[in-house]
Amino acid sequence: MKSEPDRLCGLAAVAAAFRHRPQAVLRLFYLDSRRAEAGGFCQQMARARKPYREVPAEELAKIAGTTHHGGIVAVATPRGVPELVSLSQLPPLSQQPGGLLPILDGIGNPHNLGAIARSAAFFGCQAMLLSGDPRQAGLSDSAWRTSEGGLEALALFHAPGLVAVLRGIAPRYLTVAAVARGGVAPEALPRDRPIALVLGNEEQGVLPATEAACEARVTLPGSGAVESLNVSVAAAVLMHALVAPGSTTRL
Repeated sequence: MKSEPDRLCGLAAVAAAFRHRPQAVLRLFYLDSRRAEAGGFCQQMARARKPYREVPAEELAKIAGTTHHGGIVAVATPRGVPELVSLSQLPPLSQQPGGLLPILDGIGNPHNLGAIARSAAFFGCQAMLLSGDPRQAGLSDSAWRTSEGGLEALALFHAPGLVAVLRGIAPRYLTVAAVARGGVAPEALPRDRPIALVLGNEEQGVLPATEAACEARVTLPGSGAVESLNVSVAAAVLMHALVAPGSTTRL
């Protein structure tokens, strides 16, 4: 179990933490250049009798563990990712615009994890599943920073037995594996149910067993000049295609 606190860097990530789990924020640090933006957060920290402080750049870099801190850092209680044991844990379908549920299977780069979460939140997804693949990245400083607050906006669940999970959600979701070749274009997918979109490992893609458990496969058509897109880029393009205005998904 993760015991180190979450280090949330950048104004977007800090603001999202105060919006979604203010009670989890333990300490706040910022540069003088962020004094105006930090003011409201400092007031919340003062009311909660928690420490906050303006610090020089060198100290903030040490606190953040990186120079890419955006001038403000919140240290928060580590967020847990509970195991998905029941569909009732997922947000109601009526609250999921476009009905899209991203599932990450072996996405090993925390920057890709964060970027996918950012896109998922941007397009209105309410939840995201992380598989039990040992290569799967978890929540980390890099993931929090890259997500720009997206991870805070999503209900996150751990799905150690992904094949069983895919079969279990099939009555409510169309399970779709994103593959580099051999799938249908996004617009060709049936839209009678919300879509659970499985995104595979950066090098190997979706595992054969995972792909076999999905009802459909989707491939982005390209020029052929390169084989595929980075997984976080492909995820954003697919999400846009699947939740774009005019979607015929019925919830």
